Amino acid sequence: MRARQLEVFIAVMRAGTVTAAARMLNISQPALSQILLHTEDELGFALFERVKGRLRPTPDALEIFPDAERLSAGLEGLRRKTTDLRLGRTGLVRVAASPPPAMAILPRAFTNFRAQHPDILLRSHSAPIAAIVDMLRAGDASLGVAMDDRLPPDIEAEVIGSVGFACLLPAGHALQRKIELTLADLVREELISYRGNTRPAEELAQAARAQGLTLSPSLEIDVSISAIGFVQAGLGIALVDALLPWQQFSGLAVRPLAAGPESPIALLTSRTRALSRADEMMRDEIRAACYAILGEHRASA
Repeated sequence: MRARQLEVFIAVMRAGTVTAAARMLNISQPALSQILLHTEDELGFALFERVKGRLRPTPDALEIFPDAERLSAGLEGLRRKTTDLRLGRTGLVRVAASPPPAMAILPRAFTNFRAQHPDILLRSHSAPIAAIVDMLRAGDASLGVAMDDRLPPDIEAEVIGSVGFACLLPAGHALQRKIELTLADLVREELISYRGNTRPAEELAQAARAQGLTLSPSLEIDVSISAIGFVQAGLGIALVDALLPWQQFSGLAVRPLAAGPESPIALLTSRTRALSRADEMMRDEIRAACYAILGEHRASA
């Protein structure tokens, strides 16, 4: 499968129709359909079934799609690198972070870095931990920041802090009268929290068991930021990391979780790739920003 064929296949998988996929790629529908037909001819099997104007992926298409996405990400990374080289962007710092540190730590770190090094290009990626690891390995990011330090041996994880959990309540909720909440307060509430088999879910479940309690979220989320809309809609109380600046969002009240677990904040690098001088300076700024933010958390507690 050639690069253009790969691009078309992924676009159709994501869009579901030829029209939408063609719009994504800014090509005509006939051209896209022709590429897709040629791809299927060369592969020797169908990728899609045509059902009521939509394209339904075949089992074979579903089987190869994850590999196709990984290959496409690698090609996109190669394109970015060659463009950077062509444009002479020797001063480039790329940081990948999970959403909480991306929103809480990186803005301060980038601001301080930019004040001292205005000519260095900064590139930020917000991604889940598995994608951050892939980007560090591929060289698509030099630094990573995540709330997990249990990583593969080729990834260096420097724990630069830890943070507890917070409870997000719909405005006017009865528990809003309390200064802080405990796990016992949440047992009988409609709870919004992390899906099972994730580190924060495991930590919260373990803390609950130690107190003789069982937490059973009625709405599971992948990333904490997605809880905001659900809380604002009155669907329950969210139990999420305390790192994000939750107070800036309207329609909810924020209370710390007392006697709860803490999650590590880790600064990630690849053990097989050397850092540039600019990367090292950014690493220092990320450390400093994290220390400052956690210090402010402790002062306000």
